[in-house]
Amino acid sequence: MSGFSDVKKIFGGGTTSTARQAGILLSLVAIVLVFQFWTNGLTLTPGNLIAVVNQYSYILILAIGMVMVIIAGHIDLSVGSVAAFTGIIVAKAMADFNLPWPLAIVLGLVVGALIGAWQGFWVAYVGVPAFIVTLAGMLIFRGGNQYIGAATAVPVPEGFTAIGAGYLPEIGPDTGYNNLTLVLGFLAVVALAWREWRARRTQAEMGSETAPVWVSIARVVIIGAVVLYAAFLFAGGRVGTSFPVSGLILVALVIAYSFLTRNTIIGRHIYAVGGNSHAAELSGVKSKRVNFFVMMNMSILAGLAGMIFIARAGASGGQDGNGWELDAIAAAFIGGTAVAGGVGTVIGAIIGGLVMAFLNNGLQLVGAGADLVQIVKGLVLLLAVAIDVYNRSQGRFSIIGIFRPKRRSGPSDQTPTPTTGTPDTAKPGAVTVNN
Repeated sequence: MSGFSDVKKIFGGGTTSTARQAGILLSLVAIVLVFQFWTNGLTLTPGNLIAVVNQYSYILILAIGMVMVIIAGHIDLSVGSVAAFTGIIVAKAMADFNLPWPLAIVLGLVVGALIGAWQGFWVAYVGVPAFIVTLAGMLIFRGGNQYIGAATAVPVPEGFTAIGAGYLPEIGPDTGYNNLTLVLGFLAVVALAWREWRARRTQAEMGSETAPVWVSIARVVIIGAVVLYAAFLFAGGRVGTSFPVSGLILVALVIAYSFLTRNTIIGRHIYAVGGNSHAAELSGVKSKRVNFFVMMNMSILAGLAGMIFIARAGASGGQDGNGWELDAIAAAFIGGTAVAGGVGTVIGAIIGGLVMAFLNNGLQLVGAGADLVQIVKGLVLLLAVAIDVYNRSQGRFSIIGIFRPKRRSGPSDQTPTPTTGTPDTAKPGAVTVNN
């Protein structure tokens, strides 16, 4: 094993997916460092990092659902309108019917689920393309938001605002930092070290090749140092602020959906359907159920994102959610999700979303106007895909498998041999099934 291969393993197992995510992560680091220098150190300050999480957590939540939709071979253009529609219903329920805010959150999730079931039915069981269904949904639910709210702002109660504008509370002795944020940072490092140890033990039990011990140590030290540095930054904000509650919700969702997509049957089926739906069906995957699930799940997350947004804003309005679908789609594609489906990760989408978030934030810090911010975001998205297209056409490593065509059913199709493994290691077009 060469030394260079060992170094690559510091950031993962050396798979194509790992290399893809490492490249995106390095791009994010470069963007942060450039703006840190350009803004004379304003980017990596406690107040700015807290603001970034508060301002973009709902977009990153949408990106989690969007990456699953795209992996399955679809697209959802309605998420911004669904978020706005859910937000106005929840706000109205609390304002006009005095619904307690905990029940209002449940109501919002139910509304998102019903909308997702409606759109999932048309996509999965009627066969209408998701692009058309969600385009119709974008118009329907945008109109519904404006009709119910009468194009006016509807305020939300103070208790409800905690999910969008709240922070971890102050506990314990006065250390000059938010102690609970520091505790979570240390627990994250412990969890990272435990996960690394568990992975090495599993590889040893299976007789698989393991990286040298120093690689595992370096990985834990480097990533752990970044986590602790971020924890101290978040904990060192002005009094009354710390790691945002919306960020805590985001972290929980990232962990849950990363596990779902990598370690569960439904997660493997999503990759199988997106990679080759016909072959997946021949292998026993119920593709209609998978398509219904990803569309329904997307709308539930859109409803949650809408509630977090109005909680932070303090009111629901007629312009909520405008353009959110574009940011979520851009985050997924920049994060390495394949346009053709079957390839992508939740972590990659989050990193892609953070790239867009820090671009937005950095340009605003240097005084760039909204017009320039939009131009730069568009160019970054176009450049990310264009570089991948060129590399693919030259037979080089491709971040996004955009030129990988979907196999279509036909006389030449043969019954596939199901393969097992993780979504990271499965080849494009292979069926990854774990029954």
